[in-house]
Amino acid sequence: MKFMCLGYLDVESWSKKTPAEQNAAIDACFAYDDVLRKGGHFAGGEALAGPDKVVTLWKKADKLSVTDGPYAETKELLGGLLILEARDIKHAVELMSKHPGVTMGPFEIRP
Repeated sequence: MKFMCLGYLDVESWSKKTPAEQNAAIDACFAYDDVLRKGGHFAGGEALAGPDKVVTLWKKADKLSVTDGPYAETKELLGGLLILEARDIKHAVELMSKHPGVTMGPFEIRP
């Protein structure tokens, strides 16, 4: 069964890290992605660009609106997504609970 795992980044906490700490955290995430890949659980995923590169669009009453930045104004920003292959939601939680990204912000897991 496939699960979409949305990883959020606590921007305030992240901005307090040194560049070396940020790089180490990112490297740890990539290393765990390799563990998932070797176990047949990694079905795809990408890190996402920061909010300064985001545009949001929607259509209301036949008028298209395009704005700069993410739609939601929150403390956490969507930092990446991962498509996980797991037996069930419990197994998905078990696998993702070991992902270093959970120390950077919450992960949302959706079937």
